[in-house]
Amino acid sequence: MTDTLRPAEAALPEAPDSPQKLKRSIGVVGGTLLTLSCVTPASTLFVVVPDLFGSLGTATALTIAIGSLLCVAVAFCYSELGTLIPSAGGEYAMVSTMAGRLAGWLVFVLSLLVVMIVPPVIAMGTADYLAPIVHLDPSMAGAGVMLLATLAGLLDLRANAWITGVFLVLEVIAAGVVAVLGFAHSERGADSLVSLQVTGADGHADAVTAMLIVSGLAIALFITQGFSTAVYLSEEMENPRRNVARTVLATLAISSVIILVPVIAITMGAKDLSALTGGDIGTMVTTWSNSAVGTFVSLCVALAIINAGIVMVIQNSRVLFASARDKAWPTPINNVFARLGRFGSPWVATLAVGIPGAILCFVNLDTLYGITGVSVTAMYLLVAVAALLSRKGPHKHTPAWRMPLWPTMPVLLIAVLTYILSQQEPAYLLWTGGITAAATLYWALYLRPRRDTRWLVSIPEDERA
Repeated sequence: MTDTLRPAEAALPEAPDSPQKLKRSIGVVGGTLLTLSCVTPASTLFVVVPDLFGSLGTATALTIAIGSLLCVAVAFCYSELGTLIPSAGGEYAMVSTMAGRLAGWLVFVLSLLVVMIVPPVIAMGTADYLAPIVHLDPSMAGAGVMLLATLAGLLDLRANAWITGVFLVLEVIAAGVVAVLGFAHSERGADSLVSLQVTGADGHADAVTAMLIVSGLAIALFITQGFSTAVYLSEEMENPRRNVARTVLATLAISSVIILVPVIAITMGAKDLSALTGGDIGTMVTTWSNSAVGTFVSLCVALAIINAGIVMVIQNSRVLFASARDKAWPTPINNVFARLGRFGSPWVATLAVGIPGAILCFVNLDTLYGITGVSVTAMYLLVAVAALLSRKGPHKHTPAWRMPLWPTMPVLLIAVLTYILSQQEPAYLLWTGGITAAATLYWALYLRPRRDTRWLVSIPEDERA
């Protein structure tokens, strides 16, 4: 098991029949638009945050704020590692290079779990926000969104950056409308943000404990985790050693503001604690204004969800493409997933993540938010370990963006994330642990015995120091 901490070997020079590299076509602006669209602040606000209101009540804004601060440390780790290892493999390429191939494989499985579950879960929320115009079955609407996102994912990345940019403007406007209306109809003062109350099953106010807040941090980390998309896109960014860090940090800052400010406004503007705990933001907006404004906001959210689907399919296809290029699977599968289409996008990998996503819209995914929260936290933990190892050996003097307060930052992050994991529900830990165990078995029985021909994590040749 020494592979766990042994860095991946440097990739060999490309053979004539090796897979094509992704082309560099986007800068900071395009990368930020795509990455913000993956965070999808409005759909996160309207689809994920209501669940937090239901369990944390007035402590929701505080929990998201703490999660955003933790994400600053995570973003520092991503920025440093992403400029050292600018690969479409994202987390797994970074962790494999720094902490060993087994650790990288486990990160790949965790990231794939997250990116396969999240898009259909969010896509199914489309029906709720199209309700003012047309009533649709949530599963059918979600499947339609996933198929539309798959078709868009087959296009050139630069075109997708501007498509998603237009949608992003609309969802930011929707979040802004909610914030303005919430503050304008405030029912309570700023002290309510730390009152830590939620409506209990009996209809009375219950106290939100510190342990509930810690448990909620896994979802809070998930709320802003889309900034990692910048690392997945690093292989397609111009001058990644400069632009990856700028994109990661800018995206985290912007998305945190877009999400947190409306959450504060909703907390202060909900007519009572019961309405806040119910988390029906659409009804709140209609109450604060009129049905026309409520319809406008709902349509913006529906577009935001479609936008998120497009970017998530783009991101997921790059992960699958990179894993095939790095020979994670049997040869026939590697050859198929590593193919690029006429627009330079990995078209088979795009179909392979989009179509199953449409099918998942017909599966009961109620518990998968919890599984996703555990997976994100565990993935961040392994990235922090890799960041702790990023200044040893040949990488010590490699030109790259370097985080402040190293190694204190990753050490503290490892400690905090380990504690957050320990406070999650056992069922979610067991599900994620079981999947990780199965992945480890695949590593032991297939990848490790073929270490010279399988899981050869590569870094684009023209970007090495």
